[in-house]
Amino acid sequence: MKIKKLGSQNITASQLGLGCMGMSEFYGTHNDADSLQTLQKAVELGITFWDTADAYGPHTNEVLVGKALKGIRNKITLATKFGIVRDPNNPAVRGLNGTPQYVQQCCENSLKRLDTDVIDLYYLHRVDPATPVEETVGAMAELVKQGKIRGIGLSEVSAATLERMHTMVHPITAVQSEYSLWTRDPEDGILETCARLGIAFVAYSPLGRGFLTGQIKSIEDFEANGYRRFSPRFQGENFEKNLDIVRKVEALAAEKDCTPSQLALAWVMAQGDFIFPIPGTKRIKYLEENAGALNVVLTKEELAAIDALLPKDSAAGMRYPENMMGSIGK
Repeated sequence: MKIKKLGSQNITASQLGLGCMGMSEFYGTHNDADSLQTLQKAVELGITFWDTADAYGPHTNEVLVGKALKGIRNKITLATKFGIVRDPNNPAVRGLNGTPQYVQQCCENSLKRLDTDVIDLYYLHRVDPATPVEETVGAMAELVKQGKIRGIGLSEVSAATLERMHTMVHPITAVQSEYSLWTRDPEDGILETCARLGIAFVAYSPLGRGFLTGQIKSIEDFEANGYRRFSPRFQGENFEKNLDIVRKVEALAAEKDCTPSQLALAWVMAQGDFIFPIPGTKRIKYLEENAGALNVVLTKEELAAIDALLPKDSAAGMRYPENMMGSIGK
């Protein structure tokens, strides 16, 4: 496992991270004891860049990660997020808040739940349209001065917003957005901007919400109450069309003598040394499989062949329901 520079603020992270969201919500039932064992195994494998958010649960995922951090905090590059507001009594309801007062309050609460004195990378989860983003990032800069966070992150922002914040308000350490063989939106400017400004790019859902693993063949393979039951890409004709992408990934992986997951992760890592994928899993066997992607090296010819077989915009359907797409790319 390589430990690489994460942006330009003297923060480092393992080249492969771990998304912790599914340990608490959105992807079927969860078991905290099993998840804690998975987090312990991640440390053994060198997967020490962990990602959570106050919105996951809500709040319970940070508490879980906080338990796992006991005794090993100095080994972990810890990332969490704020800005998506959820009602504990009705978790389906979501709002956005980026006011300076809310920034400070959320950070204090996350520090308590995570049982730590400092957060390595603190993201604005989504831009609040009611608050100038300059004010939000300015408040995050105050947290850096206070020593409560080490680096500032932005999630699902536009290249223009990223460059403006980085050059005019405070250096940005990392941008987190969805990126995979079937979601290549960041190639429309964000990746270039990150590379040019020395900002890390953190790729969430690099396995297409599990679809690119090849294990999902039918809508019935999804948990009854899970997010994917409502995602446009997993509905009707879109699902059938997107299965064709999976078949192509499976064929490429067979030629490379690796699993589809490993091929998909290797492809993301091959797009730039500043890119850190954070596949999520709550099971040790998938964690170990994902770690095997580090042994898959794709040549320029193989990357070109993958691009030819799976060009940009191959996937059918939006990646989020329409009401959620409105908060992306601001």
